[in-house]
Amino acid sequence: MIFIWIGFVSLILLMLAIDLGVFHRTSHTVSLKEALKWSLVWVTMGLSFTVFIYYGYESHWLGLGSAIDSVDGTVNNGSTAAVKYLTSYIVEKSLSVDNIFVIAMLFTFFGVPQRYQHRVLFWGVLGALILRGVMIGVGAVLIAEFHWILYIFGAFLVFTGIKMFFIDGGETDPNHNIVVKWARKMFPVTARYHGEHFIVRAGAPASKENDDGVIGPDTDVAVARVKPGTLMLTPLALALIVVETTDVIFAVDSIPAIFAITADPFIVFTSNVFAILGLRSLYFALAEILGKFKYLKPALALVLLLVGVKMLAASWLKELLGEYFNFYLLGAVVAILSAGIVASIVSTSNGEKNSRK
Repeated sequence: MIFIWIGFVSLILLMLAIDLGVFHRTSHTVSLKEALKWSLVWVTMGLSFTVFIYYGYESHWLGLGSAIDSVDGTVNNGSTAAVKYLTSYIVEKSLSVDNIFVIAMLFTFFGVPQRYQHRVLFWGVLGALILRGVMIGVGAVLIAEFHWILYIFGAFLVFTGIKMFFIDGGETDPNHNIVVKWARKMFPVTARYHGEHFIVRAGAPASKENDDGVIGPDTDVAVARVKPGTLMLTPLALALIVVETTDVIFAVDSIPAIFAITADPFIVFTSNVFAILGLRSLYFALAEILGKFKYLKPALALVLLLVGVKMLAASWLKELLGEYFNFYLLGAVVAILSAGIVASIVSTSNGEKNSRK
């Protein structure tokens, strides 16, 4: 079993290395066309991995499908594993959309030049993969040892869904982030950006030109306050710190949602990885238009409520709906998200028509 984990992680690291070292070797503004192309690539890879999941669990490659899934007490075969993977992928992908709103707000707050946004998201995603891997490992162990923790997860998801449905999160000041406060206390922070660098030494020249073509000074005024050669964080580093901590907060919601579907660590991790890998390109493709999908957030809230109820009543639902109840859950999730998107498009279209009258 360890070899399949090593193989998958190696594949992901190779793809990330190619992404940053070849296709995004130099910092540049990501165009809509490029973002859509990469979104298609990552979505295709994520969905295509379902084929590997099916045959891997059906044929028990390197130990896949040999353990009991703690959520429903069954051993996953090819079909059940594929359905659980797809459901987990779609749920995680849909919940990550909410993260895009927050990232857009953070980039605006910190004034991150567009040419450097991909770099922040790249390292943010890499950190998120590591942190989520740890959280998934801990969660899988807890569920295996203490099955009753599933009911706590389920109640938490129901509460979160109700809260998301009725309460608007609003905007928050990233300067109030406890990790940012700690970083500012431990390290001096430059007043200007220094290219794509997260850390510089005092005395290093600041970035002379931003994406708007504004020429800045060659030296940073913040340097005068520290000794030459002192390591300093840049505003780009602060943006990365907040992106990382924000993802941890979102993971508190999304990972229990996946554990409502399956406790198989490989399915949970791989579905999370492919959903997160596409977050960067999805951000550049959708950040400007997501505000028009006003019914998407209520749809996401309903998804959380649905998976929360499923977690709380898994045994009863299995008796009522039969062994394919996870397939019905997948259909319900797709239907809710589709309804939210269609309702948003219709509402926006009607609003535009009324404004022309």
